[in-house]
Amino acid sequence: MALKIIYFTVNGRPEKAEFPVDCPAQDVKDLFRSAAEVGPHDILKLYNPKGNIINISPRLEPNTPSSCYKLEVVAADCNSELLGVELAVALGFDLSTMEKRLQGLEKKILNQAGETPAVVYEMKEQVDSFREKLESVEHLSWLGLFKELSEGPHKPSPFYHKTTLRKTPQEVEHVSEEVRQYLKTPTFDNWQWEDAEIMVLLQVMYTDLDFMAAFNMEPEVLQHFLFEVYRRYNNIPFHNFKHCFCVTQMMYGLIWMTDLKSKMDSVDLLTMLTSAVCHDLDHTGYNNAYQINARTELALRYNDISPLENHHSAVAFEILEKKESNIFRNLALEQYKRIREGIIKCILATDMTRHNEILNKFKTILPVFDFSNKDHKDVLMMILIKVSDISNEARPMEVAEPWLDCLLQEFYNQSDMEKLEGLPVTPFMDRDKVTKPSSQTGFIRFVLLPLFMELANLFPCLEQHIVDPVRKALDYYTEMEKALERETQIRPQNEKVTKSKESPTGSQTGSNTQAASDQESSKTATQ
Repeated sequence: MALKIIYFTVNGRPEKAEFPVDCPAQDVKDLFRSAAEVGPHDILKLYNPKGNIINISPRLEPNTPSSCYKLEVVAADCNSELLGVELAVALGFDLSTMEKRLQGLEKKILNQAGETPAVVYEMKEQVDSFREKLESVEHLSWLGLFKELSEGPHKPSPFYHKTTLRKTPQEVEHVSEEVRQYLKTPTFDNWQWEDAEIMVLLQVMYTDLDFMAAFNMEPEVLQHFLFEVYRRYNNIPFHNFKHCFCVTQMMYGLIWMTDLKSKMDSVDLLTMLTSAVCHDLDHTGYNNAYQINARTELALRYNDISPLENHHSAVAFEILEKKESNIFRNLALEQYKRIREGIIKCILATDMTRHNEILNKFKTILPVFDFSNKDHKDVLMMILIKVSDISNEARPMEVAEPWLDCLLQEFYNQSDMEKLEGLPVTPFMDRDKVTKPSSQTGFIRFVLLPLFMELANLFPCLEQHIVDPVRKALDYYTEMEKALERETQIRPQNEKVTKSKESPTGSQTGSNTQAASDQESSKTATQ
């Protein structure tokens, strides 16, 4: 079996990795994780001798000890030991130790005083605030970019924590050809990239699609636009800046995979990419049903009609109204009107209550689809942003599953708030009724697959790129759901056996256990 040998350094020490040329991508990543002694949520980057980022994959070019790659841990999970050590060194004390001391002090005061003084709560808030600033802001300070943390109870997703970047802007801005090609694929792993690097990758998309030249777009205006977009995405578990990037990257990949450059003009492509960038601006973490039931300012402003999507679109054009961030400022008036109309249509199409309406319209025109027909192209653009918006399950499982964890976290936050405020509880968000597999099987079977398959009917090449991975995801979550069901059925039986052994009157215990089993089965059926 042919082997690849990769020489690299990690923390200054030389290492060597050997793996078969047909080794699975995840195995290669695990090999480098092992060498760096990091956990599953820590983020690694591999650099070639020129300092360019190269993708950790089976396609790595073999090298020699004299041309070593450099492996670095650029982001660590907030709970990891590595991050604790880095913080301790940087700050002169250990934040975790400080928290433990605070907890001990709180218990001691509670025992002596009978209640916790207000000053202790203030100290805890200061510790939490300090941790959030370290994890969410400091890593961009080298660029002079700071993101204001949104007020309120939202906590960042467990997969959204960063450490300080140790790269210069020039090093980050240089994107290798390998990364440019990787960026065009649905397998792109967003978790490998920092927010500042993601902004550079977004610039690459605008450049590689020739928008800069075609629309006389100045680089500094594009950078300012992307930074304003970054500022207006909130630090919430799912609908954050990283989600914006994933949707945009999938749209970018679809444009290349389907060769849309030869079928649609640049105005349409610019409309679709910019719609993806802006599609969830200033998302609150609570969906339209919550906005309407809670009678929020957004619901009142937009008369209960797609409150969030109308808001996302309005925020996008607030940014574009400023001359310094208006990437369309050199367009002819007719071009601008066309793009504005297209962006509004695309963003409003991401309201899932319109899903069947848009999909049915696409099915109707599909047999006679004509790229020269404006109405046909408008519907296709709406379908493409819808596919991009809910495309996580088309990605490799190690990329997709953490996003599901983030989404469920946001769902549970909403259902908790609905219960607290006495509002109707959204069934698919209720933490007492929804499991990870149950949240996905129906969604994939009845929403994702029908949508993706219709798009693949127009572009058959997408069958292998996005439809097949979604089918595999359905199999994965179906098996997980069956396993949970088996566990639910087995648990009462095990409890019955255990209680029978412990009780001196086995027959009475058995009766009680059977009653508990029946009650549990009834509860499960109700859920």
